[in-house]
Amino acid sequence: MNASDRWPASMLHAVETDHARAREFLAALVRVPTDNPPGDCAAHAEVARALLEALGFAVTAYPVPADAVQAVGMISATNLIVRQRFGSGGPCIALNAHGDVVPPGLGWTRDPYGAEIVDDPLHGPTMYGRGVAVSKSDFATYAFALRALQRLAADGLVLNGAVELHLTYDEEAGGDIGPRWLLAEGLSTPDYAICAGFSYAVTTAHNGCLHLEVTVRGRQGHAALPESGIDALAATTQILTRLYAFRAALAQRRSATPGISHPTLNIGLISGGINTNVVPDCVRFRLDRRVIPEESMAAAEAELRGLIEAAAADCPGVGVEIRCILAAQPLVPLPGAERLTRSLQHCGAVFFGAPIAEHGVPLYTDARHYAAAGIPTVLYGAGPRTLADAGGHAADECLRLNDLKRATATVACALATLLSSA
Repeated sequence: MNASDRWPASMLHAVETDHARAREFLAALVRVPTDNPPGDCAAHAEVARALLEALGFAVTAYPVPADAVQAVGMISATNLIVRQRFGSGGPCIALNAHGDVVPPGLGWTRDPYGAEIVDDPLHGPTMYGRGVAVSKSDFATYAFALRALQRLAADGLVLNGAVELHLTYDEEAGGDIGPRWLLAEGLSTPDYAICAGFSYAVTTAHNGCLHLEVTVRGRQGHAALPESGIDALAATTQILTRLYAFRAALAQRRSATPGISHPTLNIGLISGGINTNVVPDCVRFRLDRRVIPEESMAAAEAELRGLIEAAAADCPGVGVEIRCILAAQPLVPLPGAERLTRSLQHCGAVFFGAPIAEHGVPLYTDARHYAAAGIPTVLYGAGPRTLADAGGHAADECLRLNDLKRATATVACALATLLSSA
């Protein structure tokens, strides 16, 4: 018999006992803005620390040095770690969620920082607010899963190992001063990691992401005598035409990972020129290339650089500079990650009453930093089946509070399975 078969009722009871408090905990986190940009998140960390300490947790705060914060374009960030030891020996399992969020943007019908709860006729109580699903929800999922585990251990459940909560604030800026910094500084050395995700599937792989900034240089000239200049915008148009043709070709490269289709390419920013009556001497644009798990990041970058340079070479007098802004590696399963997946799937099926799938997702997350450090890592937490269902990075972001309850029980049960001495 699987260890988790022996305590689902006790686990769910422990979670239900705290559910009202978990809702209040999450609402308090949503009400404090953490838009990134601008990324001024230290105040939220203080609020989160106080809330965690009120639950009885010992919290260690790690302010990130100002130069490191500024290097990623943020204003302030403080990472939090909660450490809980059970018994002796056993693995250390890190649970990571990020508190920074994208700015609300337009289109909201509710206060993005109101944490308003609406009784949805289909899904029950639903909380609205920026970050309520991505991923302040998993501050609550993981904190109250650990609290449930503490309750069962106090009642005699024998566990051996440790659980750590890693609560960070720079996912929207790439994770370099959050999870990557905690690991690089030796502030935590977990054996496994579970990172923020959604409830109806365990994510075991995701795309990587490459951001390049391309600067196309020509020579200014008077618009009445366009031949006196070298038109950087005309050259950029040719380069973009090649890139968009390449984007269509990328759709033929199919991923074998369920949930991931093919590589993508997007040009998201462009600027340049001097004035309407001047031949533009400089144009700058940025592109986003998603790298599927089967691809090499280095090869993807080299291919793009070659295409851009070849297109520029066809434009006499034009120079091109290419700068890498971001190279986020894909998440691929490491040996040992299957233990996390099996435990979460087994426990999730108990609490959700339906199979919990395993899949990949086309976006990229902080989970890659744990995998890059050799730590078997998956994503699982509170949320609906898709990012679109949650309104993640969109207006009226929401979380079904029944999913929060069941995901919390699932994570607690999986932790108990992994740390059980039986």
